[in-house]
Amino acid sequence: MRKSKFVSIYNDLSEKIHQKKIDAGALLPTENELCAQYQASRETIRKALAMLSRNGYIQKVQGKGSIVLDVSRQNFPISGLTSFRELAAHSKRQWTTNVHQVVLLKPDEHLKMVMNLQDGQTVWQVVRSRSTEGESVILDRDYLIQEVVPLLTADQCAHSLYDYIENELGLKIGFAKKEITVELANEDDYHYLTMHEGTHVVVVRSLVYLENAQLFQYTESRHRADKFRFVDFARRDHM
Repeated sequence: MRKSKFVSIYNDLSEKIHQKKIDAGALLPTENELCAQYQASRETIRKALAMLSRNGYIQKVQGKGSIVLDVSRQNFPISGLTSFRELAAHSKRQWTTNVHQVVLLKPDEHLKMVMNLQDGQTVWQVVRSRSTEGESVILDRDYLIQEVVPLLTADQCAHSLYDYIENELGLKIGFAKKEITVELANEDDYHYLTMHEGTHVVVVRSLVYLENAQLFQYTESRHRADKFRFVDFARRDHM
């Protein structure tokens, strides 16, 4: 399935904002100008602009247009639903993904409860670490229901799970529920992460659903505490 055109336009504009090809404080071209630039309908452009607004790239001002916001301080937002590859592409650092494990297994009782699995269902377990500046600082452990994702390879996991799920399998990822805690580091943290003197990690647990509200993924992302920053963009809804 090809990526929706409005998503491609969103990606292009957000990349230009990150690269400062469009400066903070500047106005985006008008909707008519964007329609001509991208050879797209007004509805498609409005969807792309809505996505930019929702993710903190622009502020729409009546009578003025879309003002570009300063995103230079934004860094790996936790509350959004974006692949690591997409986030890393906008980071000033160079990131490397190391795939340690891709196995098909029967879930234990805890995982069955968390993912509401039935007897006989199997899941993919994917273990990956993320490294930057010569240090491994994030450990991701993903579980994906095999009925939704029948096949999975290390190459697909190294590139982008979400890219494979959306563009190869043709599925639409909808939303996620997340929980953030600070916990004592465990054996896996000391094994896969460059821990130094740290004794705690920040853990982000996510339940990820398809657009039809079907749960398909559970993720436990463990971050070295001194490298973790919680950054979000909040917009007040006017009733």
